[in-house]
Amino acid sequence: MTTVLSKEHIQKLLGQEPPLIEDYSNLTEQLQPNGFDLTLRDIAILQSPGKIAISNSQRLVSDLAPLMFDGLGFIELPAGIYSVTYNETLHLPRNIMALATPRSSLLRCGVTINTAVWDAGYSGRSQSLMIVYNTLGFRLQRNARILQLVFFRLTQKTEGYQGTYQGENID
Repeated sequence: MTTVLSKEHIQKLLGQEPPLIEDYSNLTEQLQPNGFDLTLRDIAILQSPGKIAISNSQRLVSDLAPLMFDGLGFIELPAGIYSVTYNETLHLPRNIMALATPRSSLLRCGVTINTAVWDAGYSGRSQSLMIVYNTLGFRLQRNARILQLVFFRLTQKTEGYQGTYQGENID
């Protein structure tokens, strides 16, 4: 049976090797009753077109241009699309996958985050697409909590993620 992991179970998995999540800044704030909040590391704008074809060998993801935070760690974002990179590194066991949703405070500001599935067996520092719909813009601080991951235990272990993004953005 598939189940959603509780705060207590997530905390237990933080103690395994490798931990479910590492590089978090404040466990007390980030650990939620039904998930874990990810924080903003970097933000960039897309600089080129992308291409998805039948074969991964023809895939071309958009180039990114990093944006700079001000002296207080904030950035002013006009309406538009951005690529965000999270601080946290994930190490999903082969029997746990994750889905994400933007934090409700983001939505209340006219901002959302689109994500893909975090497959069982994935390890890396993920990126997502942030969309600022608010025509007046949005002010965002580095390390702010922007997304909540919800973890699901699968009915059985899988082969695990074997894709291109395995190990992405790990320093």
